[in-house]
Amino acid sequence: MKKSTDYRAELIESLRDPREAGEYLNASLEEDDPELFLLALRNVAEAQGGVAQLAEKTNLNRESLYKMLSERGNPELRSLDALLHALGFRLAVTVAK
Repeated sequence: MKKSTDYRAELIESLRDPREAGEYLNASLEEDDPELFLLALRNVAEAQGGVAQLAEKTNLNRESLYKMLSERGNPELRSLDALLHALGFRLAVTVAK
């Protein structure tokens, strides 16, 4: 009998690959749902070492990062930019289709 695989564990493992994580974040943005994008950011943050490690990279305190990435999070552009840079990404603007 096959063991069931934990989807979340596989997702987090796949998001350790920067290209996979970038595609995942972009796909979440295409849904035009800020809550979905924050969930995607939380997953990528977890895959890339967690909030404590990101706090060191971003020079933001852990509490601020937890709050920013929470379900009720509403990150400021500066904080979002710092987080994305720490994860190895950058903000970009493209023409809407």
